[in-house]
Amino acid sequence: MGRGRAKAKQTKVARELKYSSPSMDLDALQAEIGSGTAVTTDNRDDEYGEYGDLAAKYNDEVDDSRR
Repeated sequence: MGRGRAKAKQTKVARELKYSSPSMDLDALQAEIGSGTAVTTDNRDDEYGEYGDLAAKYNDEVDDSRR
């Protein structure tokens, strides 16, 4: 017995987490992570990115379904 107050507090905290919409400070998050600059990699032209040479090594087999 005596679990009613603890359960009520858990329910209150759960509701606050579920229905709150905190503002997100992306600059502070970036500073906390330690990244001074944003790093973006856009390798849409290169299918395998920086691992293209390694992928080419293992993709030497001809795919018969593409013929």
